[in-house]
Amino acid sequence: MGSTPPAPMPAPTRDGVLAAAAKIAALLPPTPLLPLTVDGRTVWCKAECLQPVGAFKIRGAWHRLTALGDAERKAGVVGVSSGNHAQGVAWAARRLGIPAIIVMPNDAPQVKLAATRALGAEVVLYDRPGGEDRDEAAAAILARTGGTLVHAFADPWVIEGQGSTGIELAAQMVAWAGGEPTRIVAPCGGGGLSAGLALACPDAEIVPVEPEGWDDVGRSLAAGEIVAVAPDAPPTACDALQTPATRPINFAILRDRCRFALSVTPAEVRAAQRLAFARLRLVVEPGGAAALAAVLAGKVASDGRTAVILSGGNTDAAAFAQVLAGND
Repeated sequence: MGSTPPAPMPAPTRDGVLAAAAKIAALLPPTPLLPLTVDGRTVWCKAECLQPVGAFKIRGAWHRLTALGDAERKAGVVGVSSGNHAQGVAWAARRLGIPAIIVMPNDAPQVKLAATRALGAEVVLYDRPGGEDRDEAAAAILARTGGTLVHAFADPWVIEGQGSTGIELAAQMVAWAGGEPTRIVAPCGGGGLSAGLALACPDAEIVPVEPEGWDDVGRSLAAGEIVAVAPDAPPTACDALQTPATRPINFAILRDRCRFALSVTPAEVRAAQRLAFARLRLVVEPGGAAALAAVLAGKVASDGRTAVILSGGNTDAAAFAQVLAGND
């Protein structure tokens, strides 16, 4: 069964973010906002690692899948993900009765592969270390099924859904921090979360944080145009942020709202994971700890109303134990 040409994507809007936030509020309780003292200043940590799928990705997946029509739901959805978006799509698809196929790298953390399958999605592996193209693999499935691609970050509904994090965060900070956030520091892969936060909190400074060597958003902001990561980008434990390049739909928002992006080293990420465990009692995966790593390393200032997104907590137990052991 062949697929029909996709309709042009609408631009994500703040009204869409508010609609997504209302959907999420009716579905899930807010994730905690936890105060953390860093160098004498309070930083407010949004624990998205405590979502039912262990990451914020459940937000965008739910907003996207609930926007599908009856025929689209019947044909099913296809996602491409190293694991967090995969679980978000699988969770939403199971709840809505929609068939889901997820294209995942064969080197994804086993905990993410197992969780995605446990949620009922069909997993199709591709060889990321061998250079196999994940988008080509997804396109072949879409051509066969006629399904809908649920992109991990370059989708207006997904961006709006991730932005619901900011709506929730702003209300919590008014209650506990004396006002809405002045700055939000967020882990960044393709820019779906950062773009959504920019729409949700137009008065806050948005600071995307990427792993060292995978700083395509930072380099794109500096160049004024989309720049891909280098072909010899180093291996990174931040699999959730391992995106080759942002997309125009994300960059259009980020270029207008983000003055810069930051990058963090593997050692800084591990230090953030250890601190989150010791002082917040949270398990945070490497990519999920990137924003906190930037704050702890002194790369971004805190003014008492700075928020940090702890975006995910899906990490293999053995890998996390090694981090906690501190054998850097």
